[in-house]
Amino acid sequence: RARVLQLGADAAFETGARLPRKADAVIESVGAATWSHSVKSVRPGGTIAICGAILATSRVQSFENLLPGYSSAGQYHGSREDFARLLKFVEHADLHPVIDSAYAIDDAHLAFSKIVNGDVFGKIVLHI
Repeated sequence: RARVLQLGADAAFETGARLPRKADAVIESVGAATWSHSVKSVRPGGTIAICGAILATSRVQSFENLLPGYSSAGQYHGSREDFARLLKFVEHADLHPVIDSAYAIDDAHLAFSKIVNGDVFGKIVLHI
């Protein structure tokens, strides 16, 4: 939480904490471990933006069927052209992701262990 505050976040809350107010939009990028909290955190009429194919489609559809007035939006994958446009945007906007650590390809097992252990803040780079 301290790191995201240093990066400019207005607030940071403990995992699973009740928020001071419901959010207009929630970005869901983890999946089953955080889906319930995301649903509880979005206001009536709000949106859950889903990053990637992390949840079964039926779970998202049941969310919208059980809670009318809520919506979900997501991109499950994109084309090569979509990815090329994204990279141009990142370059044009001068965006720089937070790099947690970098490893030689021969040490990829160490990088994956770090991910599995949940000991990551930002991106992990593999040098090829």
